[in-house]
Amino acid sequence: MSKGKVTHYANIEAKEFGPTAPGARIRVLIGEDDGAPVYKLRMIEIDPGGNSPDHAHPYEHENFVVEGAGQVKIDGVWHDLHPGDVVFVPPGVQHQYRNAGESIFKFLCGIPVAKLIPEV
Repeated sequence: MSKGKVTHYANIEAKEFGPTAPGARIRVLIGEDDGAPVYKLRMIEIDPGGNSPDHAHPYEHENFVVEGAGQVKIDGVWHDLHPGDVVFVPPGVQHQYRNAGESIFKFLCGIPVAKLIPEV
């Protein structure tokens, strides 16, 4: 059983997304390894000129922009993003993030990892 977690996000390893996402890194801030069975909280960091993969998946994203300037493409439409902006990407919707500024674009990204109530 987890006893909780308190740390600075910079103490958590940033992992590269890979070749389809140049300049993009992800830090799993809170997840299954911390004893969180339902929700995963991540920090996404995208360098100037970088982007996330253009993708879709069967779960939603909840985002909060922390710093920098970026854009999110949801179903083919680009939206400008700045600190304090929130984004909801529904399940199954094609989406992509990119840095639109001169400094690192950072946003929190929450995703479900399990359902609270099992399907009957």
